[in-house]
This record gives sequence, C-alpha cells and structure tokens, in this order.
Amino acid sequence: MSLAPHPTIEGHYREAAQRQEYVDTLFDRAAPHYDWICRVMSFGSGALYRRQALQRLGLGPGLSVLDVATGTGLVAREAAALTGGSGVFGLDPSRGMLEQARRTVGVPLVQARGEALPFADERFDALSMGYALRHVPDLYAAFREYHRVLRPGGRVLILEISRPASRIGLGLARLYLKRLIPFITRVGTGSADAQRLMDYYWDTIEHCVAPEAILDALRRSGFEAARRVQGGLLSEYVGTKNGGRLG
Repeated sequence: MSLAPHPTIEGHYREAAQRQEYVDTLFDRAAPHYDWICRVMSFGSGALYRRQALQRLGLGPGLSVLDVATGTGLVAREAAALTGGSGVFGLDPSRGMLEQARRTVGVPLVQARGEALPFADERFDALSMGYALRHVPDLYAAFREYHRVLRPGGRVLILEISRPASRIGLGLARLYLKRLIPFITRVGTGSADAQRLMDYYWDTIEHCVAPEAILDALRRSGFEAARRVQGGLLSEYVGTKNGGRLG
C-alpha cells in the first residue's frame, strides 16, 4: 500500500521518479534564503505558532523528540527550548538545509529521509514534521517509520498548510501564496531558485491529497489520529501510538 501526497505536477518534473531529485535540488539551492522567506510569509509569527503547536502536543522538559524534515531547524529550535534540548534530534535529506541549521540550532542533525529513519525502534517520545508532508514520496512509508521509532503512547505532530475548503479562502490563499509570496521572494532575495521553491510550494498545497486521506493513512499506520485547524489554513495532524490520549 502506498500513497503519494500529490500527483506529478507539470512544469516542475515529468515523472514521479524525478520528484525526489527535483525537490532535493530546490531545497539545497534555496536554503540560504529559507528563514527569511518563512519570516516574511508568516509576518514574523511563525516561531510563536510552532512553539504553541508543540505545547499543545504536550512537549515538556526531558522528552526526546525527532524533528523530521527539519530544514533550517525552525521546529527543532522550539522543541529544544521546551524540552531542554538534550533529547532533540533534527533530520533532513537536504545538505544545504542542514548547513544552515548548524549555524543556529544546537541539536544533533542527521542527513536522512523520513521514510528510512536511522534510529532504533521506540527511540523517541515525540516526532514532529513542519510543512514537509507534501514532499515525501509515500505517506504510508513515512508514517510506518514514525510509528516504529515512537515509544508506546508517543505522539507525532505534522504541521501543514492545507488548501482552504471555502471558495473565498481558496482564492485568497492562491493570491497570497501563488502570486504575492513568489514575487516578494524574488525581489527580496534576488534568487530565482528561492522563487521557484515558492512556486512549487503552492502547487503542492493546491494538489495535495485531502486531509481525510492523510488521517486515514495515519490510522492505517497504527496511530489514533485527529486534525486541528487554525485559521482555516494551518493544519495540525496529531497521531498517538498505542491508544494514548489525544490533547
């Protein structure tokens, strides 16, 4: 059983087999500009939101956390602040992103993919993934690995931008994320690679599988699962291993 987060997207690559190389190259080249883009896109509120989402998950001192697709370490940084840092690891396939993360994040960083985690079974209390679900090749493969490395009662938190359900919301999101953000990115960074990343960012949001499909994949992978929605656009998928209580 497998489930891609979205179909092949024309204008970026021609076949599904080309997607991973395309995505890796995009993130490697845009990495120096990624934190700036995130600050602008969230109007500077991203760090607070990430910390609050981790608090809602139940993160606290002493817990061990794996941040998958850590990128420049934006989620891992907040997780370390909440837990004390000694048990937090960041993981990402992009060498460029990890190079940026090492400048600001004081946690161990590993270059690997979420669907092939280099960690022992039942290693972590929690696992986080920030805005990268759309970039994995197979949701089931990733979720099975997340379930494997979590301890009984452990939780997974997946933060995503979801396509708004209303016509007005979709129109506004498309205007902002498809038109305005790529333009601001090109002007502000001078980088065609950064602009291309943001073009791809919206295209994956618009073509992503429905939230119900993501929840179903989590459940089929062994999690109890629920979804919280913030502002009609931000999704928090929470999965709990072996029947622990959802917050």
